[in-house]
Amino acid sequence: MSRRGIFFAFLGPNGAGKTTTISILTTTLSKTSGSVTIAGCDVEKEAQRVREKVGIIFQQPSLDPSLSAEENIRFHACLYGMFSYRPSFRLMPAAYQNRVLELAEIVGIRDALFKPIKKLSGGMQRKLEIIRSLIHTPKVLFLDEPTQGLDAVSRRSLWEYINNVRRQNGTTVFLTTHYIDEAEHVDKVCIINQGKIAISGTPEEMKADLLKQELVLDAQDRDGLISELAKLGLSCRIDSHITVPFQDRSAQEIIASLKTRLTVLKIQEPTLEDAYVEYLKRTGGAAA
Repeated sequence: MSRRGIFFAFLGPNGAGKTTTISILTTTLSKTSGSVTIAGCDVEKEAQRVREKVGIIFQQPSLDPSLSAEENIRFHACLYGMFSYRPSFRLMPAAYQNRVLELAEIVGIRDALFKPIKKLSGGMQRKLEIIRSLIHTPKVLFLDEPTQGLDAVSRRSLWEYINNVRRQNGTTVFLTTHYIDEAEHVDKVCIINQGKIAISGTPEEMKADLLKQELVLDAQDRDGLISELAKLGLSCRIDSHITVPFQDRSAQEIIASLKTRLTVLKIQEPTLEDAYVEYLKRTGGAAA
């Protein structure tokens, strides 16, 4: 993962090694062999510099419930050495105040910024964790199940914001998620299984390796259609409609070869989730 600003998804069954890998990359666990660099820094020899360059949104909430939303952000910013600690928001430098208010406005929690954590919904707490992880403009953002517990609207707005940050700041994003559709448009996806990289590539490459596209067809003269498909050397699956997997020829080419009048015509594109499930079926892996 060498290109700056890449969106990378790290998928795998439970127990495959995802959490261990992230722990090593974020300096909370020592590696047993090999070398790892983050933003040009060695994770063991330059651990402090690595921590300064990364942002992390943990799978489990990591906010201090005894503090307000803004106090959680302030302690984090001061911990990273961005500012000297001051006992109130008003006493903090203008640069800090402006940054916090800007981020709070973007994610939609400005009105809740000074409320106690315990009074915020799960979705608002998740957004607060996003602000806290981005306050120091990290080079690499690690997202471990970032949308867990969020409703559909909050999930969408969160991804819109993260994608904007990635484009504007060149931030590299490292994602693990149970929602495979969240990885559908990443630059590169990797499946880890039993501690080893099993498959790696773009979502399109992975889908092409594991699955075929399908045509969903039907006709009043169903027997005639099935006969035509057989003559074209195409296998089909027959249930409520006729499903035709294809790979070596285009959908247009197949349709143009058919003379039977069709009553149903759909092109079914496999999703990344379909490919992931297919991989698990082939390897006997458990769900992520």
